[in-house]
Amino acid sequence: MCNIPVLPVAASILDKYKDVAECTGKLLPVLCNQRMNSYLKEIADVCGIHKNLSTHTARHSYATSICLANGVSMENVAKMLGHADTSVTKHYARVLDQNIFKDMQKVNSCLSELAI
Repeated sequence: MCNIPVLPVAASILDKYKDVAECTGKLLPVLCNQRMNSYLKEIADVCGIHKNLSTHTARHSYATSICLANGVSMENVAKMLGHADTSVTKHYARVLDQNIFKDMQKVNSCLSELAI
């Protein structure tokens, strides 16, 4: 078991479910992964998000776009994700490096078009 600090909005959600019978011994009611992914897709449709959302995508986005891209250490991201060591977490960082490379190619292309 590990102790991870949570943001206030997450703490309020956890507090809401603390006395729910289905949550005994758990933080939240347990949904099957398929049902959770179905709910995420429904929310995406309502919000006009045209990406294939899933719990895996959310976890990956949290690690790369929120944590690693904002300077959270690899070790801390590994711990937050429950990785035993940073070897799996390094995969997330490689994806981030690939995104940076693609973005820099776009910037270079735009600047090339502006060159006289």
